[in-house]
Amino acid sequence: MLRLFNSLTKKVQSFQSLKPGVVSLYTCGPTVYDYPHIGNWRTFVFDDILRRTLEAADYKVVQVMNVTDVGHLTGDNVGNADLGEDRLERGAKREGKTVWEVAQFYLDDFLQTRGLLNILPPTYFVRATDNIKEQISLAETLIKKGLAYETSSGVFFDVSKFSEYGKLGGQKLTDKRVAAREEVEEDISKKNPADFALWLKTVGKWKDHQMRWLSPWGEGFPGWHIECSAMALKYLGQTIDIHTGGVDHIAIHHTNEIAQSEGATGKKFAIFWMHGEFLTVNGGRMGKSLGNAYTLHDILDHGYDPLSLRYLYLTAHYRDKLNFTWDSLTSAEHALNNLRKEIRLWREPGEIDVQYWQRFLEAANNDLNTAQALAVMWEMIKADIPSSSKGATIIKMDKILGLNLIDEIGKKIEIPDNIQILLKKREEARKKKDFTSSDELREEIRKLGFEVLDTPSGQQIKKL
Repeated sequence: MLRLFNSLTKKVQSFQSLKPGVVSLYTCGPTVYDYPHIGNWRTFVFDDILRRTLEAADYKVVQVMNVTDVGHLTGDNVGNADLGEDRLERGAKREGKTVWEVAQFYLDDFLQTRGLLNILPPTYFVRATDNIKEQISLAETLIKKGLAYETSSGVFFDVSKFSEYGKLGGQKLTDKRVAAREEVEEDISKKNPADFALWLKTVGKWKDHQMRWLSPWGEGFPGWHIECSAMALKYLGQTIDIHTGGVDHIAIHHTNEIAQSEGATGKKFAIFWMHGEFLTVNGGRMGKSLGNAYTLHDILDHGYDPLSLRYLYLTAHYRDKLNFTWDSLTSAEHALNNLRKEIRLWREPGEIDVQYWQRFLEAANNDLNTAQALAVMWEMIKADIPSSSKGATIIKMDKILGLNLIDEIGKKIEIPDNIQILLKKREEARKKKDFTSSDELREEIRKLGFEVLDTPSGQQIKKL
């Protein structure tokens, strides 16, 4: 039985999809103004593990991931869409390009680097700029229902008209109003400081905004929050099974998604809300101003296998903070390489070991407990069971872990000529029962970077 933590109810619950055998899953994707940092990638890997676990439970997963290529303003993170810059405009200024060029460059990079972490592509990978019509239509619906209003600067959602506003994060509307006053300069064109933008007009501070579309309210561009609601409704329907994202999305972005979606349809927007915790660096906050907002390119530039980063993510529960250090990444890479060396010695896969597979699946089904699942996997590797069973079982396990282990089973190692000569000498020494020479040759081979294993079928070798 699959059990998942629901951020809405604040407890672990048994999962069952609305439509038998099919799961509708919406995962918040990248804002393509810069490279994602490794904290973002942790969330994307969490999404991937969730999807793989659902598929292991025989669900067909219809996954939508959005690409934010317009409307995400720096002020959105503190609850005021009129504060700060458009992130795409900021990226364009930084690089001397158009916003369209910046968006396409970082979108292409995301698609390429996603594969390095073995993240499965979503069913629908959709751009906000390709769904402007749907966002305008949703804003019109909210105005007609008296939940939104137009001002000289744009169209805003009236949070006072949605009685359950803040239910996801456990905040009351009065708390949101106070927080908004404390954190941002109040916009006099809005009724409430916590009201958020559905559409911003290209007037005033936005008169030079590069991305703009015609709307019933004049030229402008959508706010960040409305894109996810519009695209989730379009591709997945009025109520979806699971919506995911980072914990930083709870208080504002996902809270606003709920308000505008449920306000428009009158139905529950998502049954389950799931959120991945923060990644810290050297025990502290990660940030560009601190110079430690590492990207996947930084991982590659340091010479690490990107799947080592995925392995590191798996060592902690997605709802627990994970501390990144270069030492921890080195340890993860060593563990992954040791895993690869072990399974290269195995024969062709046979029958799975039901006991170990069930224990592994129980860990994964227990709110995606990947750390426990890894422990079961390593226990199986060291167990006294046929390597053919280990191979078959780890292939099933890796459909959830996503470490590309199937390519390693029985993989031939390139053995240099000098090592092959030493192996032949050692085999002859063993036949003569000259174990002293045999041990000396084993040690000589070890010093050259290879380990010899004596098995019932003869000598086997693995690279250290």
